[in-house]
Amino acid sequence: MLVSILQRENMPGRFKGWEHVQILDDGGISRDATAPVIISASRSTDIPAFFGDWFMHRLDRGYAAWENPWNRQKYYVSFARTRALAFWSKNPALFLKFLPLLDEKKIPYYFLLTLNDYVDEGLEPRIPDLSNRVETFIALSKIVGEGRVVWRFDPLILADTLSVDD
Repeated sequence: MLVSILQRENMPGRFKGWEHVQILDDGGISRDATAPVIISASRSTDIPAFFGDWFMHRLDRGYAAWENPWNRQKYYVSFARTRALAFWSKNPALFLKFLPLLDEKKIPYYFLLTLNDYVDEGLEPRIPDLSNRVETFIALSKIVGEGRVVWRFDPLILADTLSVDD
């Protein structure tokens, strides 16, 4: 069993993790950074809605850093090998102004827009209502093309005030 696992892990063409590169952080210190080909931006937070300026600045700097909330370890991600960006958002309207800059950088990108919301339940007070988000979806599709904007549906939340029927 162990031999077959080791053989599979050493098979040619099998993904062995992203490459690593050395970067200089903002303080001039050399750091090891993961250099993924695809950046799945904003799965943990809505970068297009809230951190567009930050993201574009980090893209210009060539890397971003994030801290693991569980062990407080800092990780560095380099954009040196990036060939595509995937943005997850419920409100990319404020990010539209950055699309020409992304186009200039010639890094392909697409958006996954989340359809469902929990505004009435008070769980997402800072997102626009659904009709507003549909308008943004249409505007974004007209700018970047239909194939680069996809609807997605968040997992459903169940709580004392939110039942399966809701």
